[in-house]
Amino acid sequence: MSSADTFLRRHGQALDLFTERVHGVGQDRWGAPTPCAEWTVRDLVQHLVVEQLWVPPLVRDGATMDEVGDSFEGDMTGPDPVASWDTAADAARAAFAESGALDRTVHLSYGDTPARDYCAQMITDLVVHSWDLARAIGADEHLPDELVTAALHEVRPYAADLSRSGLFAPAVEPPPGADAQTELLCLLGRTP
Repeated sequence: MSSADTFLRRHGQALDLFTERVHGVGQDRWGAPTPCAEWTVRDLVQHLVVEQLWVPPLVRDGATMDEVGDSFEGDMTGPDPVASWDTAADAARAAFAESGALDRTVHLSYGDTPARDYCAQMITDLVVHSWDLARAIGADEHLPDELVTAALHEVRPYAADLSRSGLFAPAVEPPPGADAQTELLCLLGRTP
């Protein structure tokens, strides 16, 4: 299996994992708190919807963030957050799956980035937020081992910088003998 195939398979698995959680949100849970400070379940899903909406213009079209502008500001979940998620996830999956997409360069806020690296970041975001969403709605919190390993590989090199960015809580010291999932969550400021 090629490297591109591995990335696409993992990205698909991560999308499917989050999709399963989104489809499990009961109507009374959209306002529930999540492990992400100040975010409700709806806010968390909104964040991931927007993340997926960015993929087609950045990966498929080669757009810059300035060119996309404020296209994805505001409520992108609308009256049916599940349908909005499904549409955004399908579009992101299709954009990454286009022939040669992972060999392209994307123009992110911090500079030009290989599309493979962007895909790896998206996988990590999906995996960790799948746990957040599971915790918020009382679903199964177990994450697939392969996705956890890939996310750890992605996060370890810059984990110390994440809390300084203001986007993540400070890392939490994992308990002795922690498994990979616990290590990943602790690196990203979660308390499993």
